[in-house]
Amino acid sequence: MKTVDGGSIEIEMAAKSGADIVLMLGGSDDASVTEAIAAARKFGVILGCDTIDIPMDNLIKRALKLEELGVNMICSHVGIDQQTIYGGEKTLELAKQLKQKLKPTTWLAIAGGINSETAASAKELNVDVIVVGGALYKSENPEQTARKIKKAIISAKPIETKLFKKYNESQIYDALMMVSSPNISDAMHRSGEMQGLKPVWIGTEEHPLKFVGPAVTVRTYNGDWSKPVEAIEDANKGDVIVIDACEGKDAVWGELASWSCKVKGIVGVVIDGAVRDIEEIRKIKLPIFAKHFTPTAGEPRGFGEINTSIICAGQRVDPGDWIVGDDSGVIIIPKVKSQEIANRAIDVFEKENRLREEIKRGSTLSEVTYLKKWEKQK
Repeated sequence: MKTVDGGSIEIEMAAKSGADIVLMLGGSDDASVTEAIAAARKFGVILGCDTIDIPMDNLIKRALKLEELGVNMICSHVGIDQQTIYGGEKTLELAKQLKQKLKPTTWLAIAGGINSETAASAKELNVDVIVVGGALYKSENPEQTARKIKKAIISAKPIETKLFKKYNESQIYDALMMVSSPNISDAMHRSGEMQGLKPVWIGTEEHPLKFVGPAVTVRTYNGDWSKPVEAIEDANKGDVIVIDACEGKDAVWGELASWSCKVKGIVGVVIDGAVRDIEEIRKIKLPIFAKHFTPTAGEPRGFGEINTSIICAGQRVDPGDWIVGDDSGVIIIPKVKSQEIANRAIDVFEKENRLREEIKRGSTLSEVTYLKKWEKQK
């Protein structure tokens, strides 16, 4: 429970239903908290206040006020949406600060992004309660995951995991390499797709078609391959060159430009226009998506710009925006939201892992997604 109002009524309901600990939101009005404290004492339960969604700059101050009012336990909780922005370490950072400030008699609970790595760190902080959520309900095998986390807590030694983590700004590439463009599309509420593009080659198990990198943008015109080629010099290893060629049908890219990228370490090219030398590029295995394939090249006239805002395949792309491409297509993630979207895409990926496992055990997609339950009744 995370009640926010009518504290005494809901505390009584929870206590009479068998609860030993009842939570309410720490952001509740002091009048509601005071009533909840009185009810908790009356019915013999521990009252905890959850700090989820309390502004970060006021969280410690609010927790100390709740303690002063008489709350038994503070639950330091960084919510799912907050974790996507602040990263997984924020949960531990806030708990550490609270542990230093709270009285020894006040229980401290920790919640938000706890897995077999962070659980051990929480134990080291000597918190009283460790709450695990997503690592269990998104797990393909919740029992196995629970045992792993319990072992980490008892030993106070982190057990490495690749799942149920939140990634910071320096880890965006690693996070995006774990997920697919459909995962990212779901995380962005079905937006971000660069439409009408087709890959020069299809991925295989030996050579998967996948690239992730920040955009180097190019604006040019039909057939004018001067600025696209010059952009190779401006790009760094790991970048993706994104070209607005006005949907032109004369090529602004070919084999030799692809070799230049391959040697320099540029990981992909996206062209709202035409590419040629398809057979040779397939041998090079440089990921390229384009709107048209043609044998006809244009002329290097030198018009256009490099590293400016462009519209490419229906999407605005700014320099430094993250571009992800795979067999399903190409998607753009605005740089300002890249950490959040990367973490949300990881969440989609992990939930799908759980659904896939349930389907393999005999359920259907309709059953595991509760389609009939959510359909409007006629």
